[in-house]
Amino acid sequence: MDGTALFSPTPVGSAPRRFRGPFARWPRAADGVLATVVFLGTVFVTDGPGDSLVIRPIGDVPIPALLVFAVASAALYWRRRAPLVVLAVVLVAWASTIGSGYADLGGVAIIALYSAGRYATDDRWAYLGVGAAIFVVTLDNLADPAPWGEAVFGAVVMFVAWYVGRRLRMRQERAAQLLREQAAESRRIVIEERARIARELHDVVAHRVSLMTVQAGAAKAVAAQDPEGALRAMGAVEEAGRQALEELRHLLGVLRPETDPDGLGPQPGLADLPRLVEQIRRAGLDVSLATDRVAAELPARVDLFAYRIVQEALTNVLKHAGPGTHSKVRLGSDSSGIVIEVLDDGRGATVLPGLDPDDAGARGHGIVGMRERARLLGGTLDARPRPGGGFSVVAHLPTGGEPA
Repeated sequence: MDGTALFSPTPVGSAPRRFRGPFARWPRAADGVLATVVFLGTVFVTDGPGDSLVIRPIGDVPIPALLVFAVASAALYWRRRAPLVVLAVVLVAWASTIGSGYADLGGVAIIALYSAGRYATDDRWAYLGVGAAIFVVTLDNLADPAPWGEAVFGAVVMFVAWYVGRRLRMRQERAAQLLREQAAESRRIVIEERARIARELHDVVAHRVSLMTVQAGAAKAVAAQDPEGALRAMGAVEEAGRQALEELRHLLGVLRPETDPDGLGPQPGLADLPRLVEQIRRAGLDVSLATDRVAAELPARVDLFAYRIVQEALTNVLKHAGPGTHSKVRLGSDSSGIVIEVLDDGRGATVLPGLDPDDAGARGHGIVGMRERARLLGGTLDARPRPGGGFSVVAHLPTGGEPA
């Protein structure tokens, strides 16, 4: 099977980024520009005949009205830090111009109401501000008689401006809360893994080492009088040492009980990948395996970790993309160690849609565990959706590195 088209490597930094406009990139500068533009628009643009907009000379605006326009517009610069205060200033300024023929601060009030909904955290005062804005709209309509439909429309616009800002704030708060929960879940998973390793280290490996110490002491005590007994004791030390090494390999693999129900038998390695691939194929996944210049002899911990990463990645493909999906496993090497890449085309169910690459592991134990295995070897693991559909897992495992 030719998997070249499927296995087109995607650079880690090439994932599309969310667009950020000037109000997100440079908020203070953008608010300053906004205040200036609103002031100029309020001064030079006014209502004309037949609901049209006309340009008026600056000389037609009296100095007091200019000062009120300047104060109300300048207040928008602080619309993020003190949105309710800004709304109060704008409404007072607008109310002070009613009946003068220069009550042109409705647009400024709309921006202030949006800002109150977007950035104010106390909705009780915000409700009061919305009510005050609707009251000022009604006063303006009474002072300059117009059809009541216009007053109702103005009140609806005021409410909608605040409500849109509030909805955006609530959505951002929910997204931030979700990210915090995902980060906490990831930390919890890692802590659980390490706590389990610590318990096993104490219960199993420490027992083996204690046994070795006792046997070595016994061998030393009887070496002169009973050489054969000393040899038997040293043989027991050797056997306990081998068992301790096997247990250490087991612990470094961050193994889970469900992956090895009986806990017996030798640990798997890359040599067992063909059997794993065949098992996954029987489960309904179309898997191809390619091996390129991988050293025949790898450190036991690297061999085990590499196998577990491939196993978990293929399990995730089967779980999230479903049977019928095409997945490609490729093993290669670089200057420092081995490279593992597991790609799928996502033709089954949608694979983890909409996840940011840095948060992809927060959905469960799978990716967190794989990343922790790589990190324990001093390597890296990147897991992210592919731009054309499907999912990509790329791990770099040093063969002689120290844990991170």
